[in-house]
Amino acid sequence: MLQRNIWMLSLAIITSATDIIYYNCTCHGTTFCSGETCVGRACFVTEQILSDSPAIHTSRGCFNTNINEQCNSRTEVSRAHCCFFDFCNKNVTIFKPVEEPQVTSLVLVTVLPIVLFVIFLMLFAFLFWKLKESSRKKSLPRLIDFGHVDIVNASIVGDSTLGDLLDCTTGSGSGLPFLVQRTVARQVTLVECVGKGRYGEVWRGLWQGENVAVKIFSSRDEQSWFRETEIYNTVLLRHENILGFIASDMTSRNSSTQLWLITHYHDNGSLYDYLQRTTVDPEACLQLAVSIICGLVHLHVEIFGTQGKPAIAHRDLKSRNILVKSNKQCCIADLGLAVVHSQTSDYLDVGNNPRVGTKRYMAPEVLDETIRTDSFESYKQTDVWAYGLVLWEICRRTITNGMVEDYRPPFYDMVPHDPSFEDMKKVVCVDQQRPNVPNTWSSDKILSALMKIMRECWYQSPSARLTALRIKKTLNNLKNSLEQRKQDC
Repeated sequence: MLQRNIWMLSLAIITSATDIIYYNCTCHGTTFCSGETCVGRACFVTEQILSDSPAIHTSRGCFNTNINEQCNSRTEVSRAHCCFFDFCNKNVTIFKPVEEPQVTSLVLVTVLPIVLFVIFLMLFAFLFWKLKESSRKKSLPRLIDFGHVDIVNASIVGDSTLGDLLDCTTGSGSGLPFLVQRTVARQVTLVECVGKGRYGEVWRGLWQGENVAVKIFSSRDEQSWFRETEIYNTVLLRHENILGFIASDMTSRNSSTQLWLITHYHDNGSLYDYLQRTTVDPEACLQLAVSIICGLVHLHVEIFGTQGKPAIAHRDLKSRNILVKSNKQCCIADLGLAVVHSQTSDYLDVGNNPRVGTKRYMAPEVLDETIRTDSFESYKQTDVWAYGLVLWEICRRTITNGMVEDYRPPFYDMVPHDPSFEDMKKVVCVDQQRPNVPNTWSSDKILSALMKIMRECWYQSPSARLTALRIKKTLNNLKNSLEQRKQDC
């Protein structure tokens, strides 16, 4: 077409001296058009970039004068194209203005760096998060098998109840991988504070309509939170007489970091609270005693195998750290001072918690500092001492011959309300005193048996004390004999 235009233009110049050639052209988009066609010495197409719109305005028509000037018209926002045969401008379009590639280049120069900068920021944020998570994992040694987190679909939490999540697990401490623990923790709503202590606070919370207990540790007791989280995630720790663990997480509330430990919630509260407001009969007393020792035995025993469990000593057993369930059985709580031992790997993990146990419940060897800290058996023996004191607390609130005594803590009549280390050392080690055991307990078969057990828990020599397993067998035999007697009657 270009060659033909050149040929027609040449022909027009040659013949211009004698004759002027006119062409029929398509006409629209211009004020000179009176119809759809026009006749002129050249057909033209013009395109103009509108200042108020991204669209291009196209005009088609005829030139009759100043053809060379008009056909060569070209500005930053408009350009023209001429041709010289009938209706040659009908379907002709002009190329985009030469300035547009410059606009594209300008866009690339300005926008592309911004896009790359945003991508860089996102990558930096991701790497920073990964580094922080890696540091967090290192600070929780042996806490959770993080290698399996990636197979967990956190969305299951939204479709499950607490019972579903925990019942479907076997052989694990928490029953929940770390990813799901954090998801659960962030869905808990705090309802009311139900207890305070040196460690922090305990709240009743709600998760999907179910009550849970949220233990919020103070910042100074961070090591206890670490230790409890670590212990509760021990394989095969779950037991009906050990407080059911749900989740552990660091969470930010009110511009401060809080350490949460989420467990099952028990309306009856601690054994300490329960005994102050409730009396029990001998059978209920025995049930409380059996359930506590069952939990302690499970802690003390080491289960061998690839899915085994190390032996654990509590080190702070007391009535405040034992909860009473709705079925009037007990479960042991607060493992912040626990010691872990494994014969398989030959290690004794005492932890690095600077906190000591409760002075009122300390065994003689702890008070006079003769305990063998390199021996796991020594820590188990201190648990047995403390169990004997808890047993005494329960027996005091047991009705015998229509009589019952007020609740009192161990050594209430020998030391101040908040005894010092030296107070307890003088009473237990120097004077070798023990809680008073009333003679009236001897008249009841159950209390008489419990009285004998608690005294064997209080021997000055640790090696002379009963083991938790021996106590459990003795109490189970007593329980079975009582049940058999009932059947015979």
